[in-house]
Amino acid sequence: MEELPILFEDESLLILDKPPGIVVNRAPSVKVETVQDFTQKKIHVLDTTSKDSDFFVRSGIVHRIDKETSGILVVAKTEEAFIAMQNAFKERSVKKTYCAIVHGIMVPREGEIHAPVGRMTWNREHFGIVPGGKDAVTRYTVQGNWFLSHGEKFSFVLLYPQTGRTHQIRVHLKYLNHPILGDYLYAGRKTARDDRLWAPRVMLHAKEISFTHPKTGAILTIHAPMPRDMMEIVPINIV
Repeated sequence: MEELPILFEDESLLILDKPPGIVVNRAPSVKVETVQDFTQKKIHVLDTTSKDSDFFVRSGIVHRIDKETSGILVVAKTEEAFIAMQNAFKERSVKKTYCAIVHGIMVPREGEIHAPVGRMTWNREHFGIVPGGKDAVTRYTVQGNWFLSHGEKFSFVLLYPQTGRTHQIRVHLKYLNHPILGDYLYAGRKTARDDRLWAPRVMLHAKEISFTHPKTGAILTIHAPMPRDMMEIVPINIV
């Protein structure tokens, strides 16, 4: 794998700008190189810790984002930093901002989605709003709207997940009937098929993260520029 874009690095942390289309974690079903392969070599995890530790098993990767999602991914370079950052995510002290291109004109322009997310029994890869599911909260702000020549409408939205459930943002936007452009799981078969003719992935980007540095105690805020494929879709006056 080629070198991945690095947004920040010091003795404790490595923060990557993950391109879309790259899988984060290794798995038996994954036959290509992953971010985990890159981080294992980059931080020399084999030389620094017990093979029984989560730090070793995850090669320092603190959290995950979906294959088609682009943007910020936090990697710890030491076991101490790994534990501290995992605790920060569990305690919800990490502030995250995503941006997405969604179908339709979202109203109101600001809001909070509070709906429980759980795995669907009929498809283990599919999540949805499930009674008794895990509590999930996403705040959002609409940055702008536009129309295509044939009349289709879109919104560009900033999203602030307050919890970290699998597929939370994608499920919550589907719940509001504003699925993400290109979302093959949640936009509906016909919509997703039409989307994929011109939008090759789920148009979701992890654009900002803010947290307390595990060693220095300083507040660290990192930004990831919006990728070209999204820039080519969103009108320049909205971005």
